[in-house]
Amino acid sequence: MYFCDVESQTSYNMKFAKNLFVIFLCAVGLAASARSYQQQGNLITVQVKHKTPTGARLVRLQVINQDIIRVEATPEAAIPRKQSLIVVPQQPFADYTVSEGKTFVEVRTRNVTATVDKADGKVAFHDASGKLLLREAANGGKTFKRYTVPEREIGVDGKLTEAQRHGWTWHALFDSPADEAFYGLGQHQSEELNMKGKNEELFQYNTKVSVPFVVSNRNYGILWDSYSYGRFGNPDDYLQLHRAFKLYDKQGKPGSLTGTYIEKGGKKVVRAEDSLYYEFALPDLAKAKAGRDLGVDNLPKGFKFNGSHVTYEGYIEAPTDAQYQFILYYAGYTRIELDGKEVVPTRWRTAWNPNSYKFAFNLRKGVKTKLLVDWLPDGDVSYCGLRAAAPRSEQERGRLSIWSEMSRDMDYYFIAGRNTDEVISGYRTLTGKAQVYPKWTLGFWQSRERYKTSDEIETTLAEFRRRHIPIDNIVQDWNYWKLDSWGDHTFEAARYPDPQAMLDSVHAMHGRFMISVWPKFYNTVKNYKELDAKGWIYHQAVADSIHDWLGFMGSFYDAYHPEARKMFWRQMDENLYSKYRYGIDAWWMDASEPNVRDCTPMWYRKTLSGPTALGSSTEYFNAYSIVNADAIYHGQRSVNPNQRVFLLTRSGFAGEQRYSTATWSGDIGTRWEDMRAQMTAGMNYSISGLPFWGMDQGGFCVENRYVAAQQHYDATGEENEDLKEWRELQTRWNQFGCFIPLYRAHGQWPLREVWNIAPDSHPAYQTIMAYDRLRYRLMPYLYSMAGAVHFKDYTMMRPLVMDFNGDKQVYDIKDQWMFGPSLMACPVGHYKARSRQVYLPEACGWYDLYTNRFHKGGQTITADAPLEKIPVFVPQGAIIPFGPMMEWSDERPANTIQLFVYAGRDGRFTLYEDEGTNYNYEKGRYATIDFSYDEETRTLTIGRRQGSFDGMLEHRKFNIVYKTPQATTRDLNVDEAGRLVDYDGNELKIRL
Repeated sequence: MYFCDVESQTSYNMKFAKNLFVIFLCAVGLAASARSYQQQGNLITVQVKHKTPTGARLVRLQVINQDIIRVEATPEAAIPRKQSLIVVPQQPFADYTVSEGKTFVEVRTRNVTATVDKADGKVAFHDASGKLLLREAANGGKTFKRYTVPEREIGVDGKLTEAQRHGWTWHALFDSPADEAFYGLGQHQSEELNMKGKNEELFQYNTKVSVPFVVSNRNYGILWDSYSYGRFGNPDDYLQLHRAFKLYDKQGKPGSLTGTYIEKGGKKVVRAEDSLYYEFALPDLAKAKAGRDLGVDNLPKGFKFNGSHVTYEGYIEAPTDAQYQFILYYAGYTRIELDGKEVVPTRWRTAWNPNSYKFAFNLRKGVKTKLLVDWLPDGDVSYCGLRAAAPRSEQERGRLSIWSEMSRDMDYYFIAGRNTDEVISGYRTLTGKAQVYPKWTLGFWQSRERYKTSDEIETTLAEFRRRHIPIDNIVQDWNYWKLDSWGDHTFEAARYPDPQAMLDSVHAMHGRFMISVWPKFYNTVKNYKELDAKGWIYHQAVADSIHDWLGFMGSFYDAYHPEARKMFWRQMDENLYSKYRYGIDAWWMDASEPNVRDCTPMWYRKTLSGPTALGSSTEYFNAYSIVNADAIYHGQRSVNPNQRVFLLTRSGFAGEQRYSTATWSGDIGTRWEDMRAQMTAGMNYSISGLPFWGMDQGGFCVENRYVAAQQHYDATGEENEDLKEWRELQTRWNQFGCFIPLYRAHGQWPLREVWNIAPDSHPAYQTIMAYDRLRYRLMPYLYSMAGAVHFKDYTMMRPLVMDFNGDKQVYDIKDQWMFGPSLMACPVGHYKARSRQVYLPEACGWYDLYTNRFHKGGQTITADAPLEKIPVFVPQGAIIPFGPMMEWSDERPANTIQLFVYAGRDGRFTLYEDEGTNYNYEKGRYATIDFSYDEETRTLTIGRRQGSFDGMLEHRKFNIVYKTPQATTRDLNVDEAGRLVDYDGNELKIRL
């Protein structure tokens, strides 16, 4: 008899299934144990098989999205957990595959493939077609060295844990083809654009902004999540001259150069110099820790440097045939000759704010090359230094090399794109969207060092209005407080008797007001004591009795502590913001490097600015400005949530765009080379992903000859040669400033208001006025770019490689850029130049903005540049909206827009508009109008308006001016005849 025992059969089936499941798990486990990687979510970790003493033990890839892959590597047994200061939380991502070959682990997204060599952990990246984009070098791709914070960098607070004292110095080295170009790294002052083969030290300082992001013309970028001092290019420090070369004095005796010091009164000192390292000064109490490293203390004792003449002469003999890369550190007037050739023409910088400049020279092994350093100090304490990098081969110099002094591990993001804009979009995906900056920030800013009373503020703005000079913003620089009360955030009553009335007056004149606030406090003020009671003040400066240039003592607060940031904002709010009914429109966050003391060695700067709440100042050396910006951005939005924040900071770091922060280039000099350096500084800063940048238009620190020239004019009314040059310099700098994101004049005396530069009959006055008016006519174009910065991750100031990649002529053009899609600015950077060479990229033809003269692309032309104009060119297909003449940014709505359409190829432009000053755009309250031009049919399409906002123009007119090579010249400040159309928000098609 056959029967079925249901219960017994069920039990048997369950046991059978359980056994099958166990077998399955074992099989999976065996397969997993055979793999060379572990996968957890979007993390793929590879254990390196052949660990070297300086190599990685673990390499981990994190897939962020289709274009971005993070790489972490460590010589330790586990990847450390840490919280980023620059990368914001990312959305989960799972659309990728992992596979394993015989020698590598491969991670593939739709657009990028990353491979990890299982033997040594080296990483390579390919695009979707398999084209190699980037690969770690075969030798030394990733190297690590244990780092311990030196005792002298910890300082008097000494709050570091054992774990915080230790980290890793790492070096990442990648192969790079000869035709690759590199950009970014922030803002630096050596007139360098393409950084291929160059060295750059990465730290924050007055006039120097370091951003850990580099962009390649091969359409990728590398963002490394490290905050310490770093180096791009040569990972080793520059060498003192006696370590780089054999030295001979000017008579040929070996061992040293000849230093000759001649005082203004005739006293002469001659001595042997084995190196030129007079680059810093130390306070007395820090000298004990410095050893022999004493900077200017090694100069001749009792020598009076102001007005003296110093030369260093002799010969250097190179150990090998090579190109040697030098760095000059200078204050006063300095020039250098090598082998009788002037390799550094005279450069100047004020004594209290020295600058560095890099240059290269080819030397032959065993050949004595004559060296002359000619130095004219112009301060009681002045600085001079010359060092050289150990030579490397051309192949070594050409690689992509990144060095970080101290981090928890190596941590970088590979960002791919089809073009540079997509790479920058990836950067902002990681570090945060840029805000839509307030519309008025795009207008003209007037500042000086400094307005000293409320009456000066009000009467200056009133004079702008009386003269009908367009302006939006006036700026209060430092020391509006009582002299001995830095950091109390209050106006000195004797000079500012009624701050509320002053602010009300500024606003009544349709102006905006920005005020300087430092993260610095004298140790006698209430705010210092309140922060200090919580342990949120750096104490080293007070412990070392450092007095600032006003004779008082204090220090900076620890912005790395979240509660310290809240207290810092509360102090600002109680004394400046809420107290005056939100009458302050923008914040000038000066010295946010932080600059506790000028002109100190690197180790002492770290001592002065730490330890931080997060760890050593060595590890967090470069990130102060972003945490300080966090304090003000979130603070203001917590108090007044619908008024747009705007910060201007002297330092910058990756991610600051999310805090509505712009950067200016610091206390630059007022010479032609300084102006030229701002061109490359602004382009590289912008391509670093930070969209809003500006400068002290006209330069900050002024040569004595210009001061004397102004004094002579004030006394006699005579314009001498130096004053002629000063006025031309100011004119050219204002022309330059019209075509960058922030259009702001500032500087020391002589005063920078246009009527103080020259009388209104003077060409300088008239030219500055003309460009100011042009800036305001461009407001619809400018504000549309500001909208695109937020919504499309756009970049306003664009090195030519961004729009003309593939045209090799543009890879290192240092004095031309696209300002948005339609204007190529070509400033004049040399005195008395009345023409200049301009390269017109080959992708299209180009129209002269002023004359409409047409030029074919792919050629270099000699462009006219009379004092009244700088060359500006417009590409075929451009569409440029011009608004009405205005004296402030919201004086009148753009009821009629002059719409210039340039024939020759298809074109597009999107007009963006919103309420201008609030955050309603975050709620979708904004409007766009798309314009497109079809060259084949000569048809302009004005698209249907998308979106709406309070106060939006429901109806407007467009005066369409069609520009062809046969069109006539134009006056930028006069409306041209065109085809006038009414627009009610619905699509229009206009045949031109």
